[in-house]
Amino acid sequence: MKKKFGISLLITLLLSSSLYASEVPGTIYSKGSVLIEKESKRVLYEKNAHEKMAMASTTKIMTCIVAIESGKLDEIVTVSGKAARAPKVKLNLKTGEKQKLGDLLYSLMLESHNDTAVAIAEHVGGSVEEFCAMMTEKAKAIGAENTCFETPNGLDGQAHYSTPYDMALIAAYALDNPEFVKIINTPQIEIPTIQVEGSKKHTLINKNRFLSQYEGAEGVKTGYTSKAGHCFVGAVKKEDMELIGVALGAGWDSKGKSRKYTDVIKLMNYGYNNYKKYKVLDKGEEKGSVKVTNGKVEDVTLYVDETVILPLTEHEKETIELKKTVTDELQAPIDENQVVGKVEVICDGEVLKKVDLLAGQKVDKANLLDKLKRFFQK
Repeated sequence: MKKKFGISLLITLLLSSSLYASEVPGTIYSKGSVLIEKESKRVLYEKNAHEKMAMASTTKIMTCIVAIESGKLDEIVTVSGKAARAPKVKLNLKTGEKQKLGDLLYSLMLESHNDTAVAIAEHVGGSVEEFCAMMTEKAKAIGAENTCFETPNGLDGQAHYSTPYDMALIAAYALDNPEFVKIINTPQIEIPTIQVEGSKKHTLINKNRFLSQYEGAEGVKTGYTSKAGHCFVGAVKKEDMELIGVALGAGWDSKGKSRKYTDVIKLMNYGYNNYKKYKVLDKGEEKGSVKVTNGKVEDVTLYVDETVILPLTEHEKETIELKKTVTDELQAPIDENQVVGKVEVICDGEVLKKVDLLAGQKVDKANLLDKLKRFFQK
C-alpha cells in the first residue's frame, strides 16, 4: 500500500513539475527581464519588465542604429580630445585620429569601446548631448516610452535609464536593419577597412559569448556598470521564430557575469519549448457582413485589414477567441476599404491584437428611384 502511494505521489510530483516548467523558464536571477517575439512584440515572459533601470552598454544598440540611419557610414570621423579621454573599456583612439564611421561601429558593438561611442556621437549629432537627444527621440518613436539616454556608451548617469521591455523593443527595431545584423554577427575584423591619413589599424574580436552558446544566436549586446550590474540583450532566430531576451541587473560579481547569459538562455529555452507561430487572421479574410441604411445595397461584406501571426502555446491555440465589434447598421454612403469595425484576438481574457474590419465595396446613398425599386421587389 505504501509502495503504491509512493509511486502515485512521485507521478503527481513529476506531472506538476512538468506543468510548472511549461509556465515559467526557471529561476531568473536578473533584477529585470523580458522575453518577446520579435514580429508581434508579444511578451512571453516578464519580470519587472517595465521598471526603469540602468542598462549599461546595451545602450550601444541604440547608438549603433542611430549612427547607421544617419547615412554617414562612409564619412571620416576625426577623434576629439573628449572622445580620446573616455574611460575604459576603450579602443585607445588618439586625438586627431581619423576613422571611417562605419568601421567604428565594429569597435562599438564587438568590444564595447567607450571612446568610440563618444566619437560616433560627436560626429553624427554634433555633440554628445545632441546625439543623446536623438537617441531618446528615436526610442519614443518606436514605442520605448520609458527610456532616456544621457550617455552614448551606457556609462551611468542620473537621466540615463530604460526598462527590460523597452530594450527588447529597441533591439527588435535594430534587428530589422541588415547592416546592424552584419556588424553584431562579425566574429573578427581589422579596421580601418580603408586607409585614411592619420588613422591606425585596430584588430577587433567579438566578445559576445552568446553567439557560440546558443543555436541560431544573433547577438546582440552585453554591458556592465557599477550601477547597472551585468546586463545582456540577446536574440535567437530559428524555427521561423525570432525571440529577444533581456536580462538587466543579473549580478555585480563573477556569477552575474555568467548569469546574464544563462538567464537569457533559460528565456530562450522556455520560448522555443512552449511557443510556436500560428496564423490567426489572414488579410482579406471575410468576416461576415453588416446592414447598410439608405444605401443602394442592403448590406456590405467585411474583410480583415491585415494578417495576424502570433506566438501561441498549444493551449492558447485551442482557446483563442475572435471578437468582432461593428455597428448594427452603417449609414450610406460608404467607401470601399472604409474602416467599419474591429476584430479583437483574445486569449485567456487578454486582447493580444486589434485589427480593422474594412467595407468590401463602395455603397452609394440610395435615391428615390432606388427606394421605389426595392419597395416593389419586396
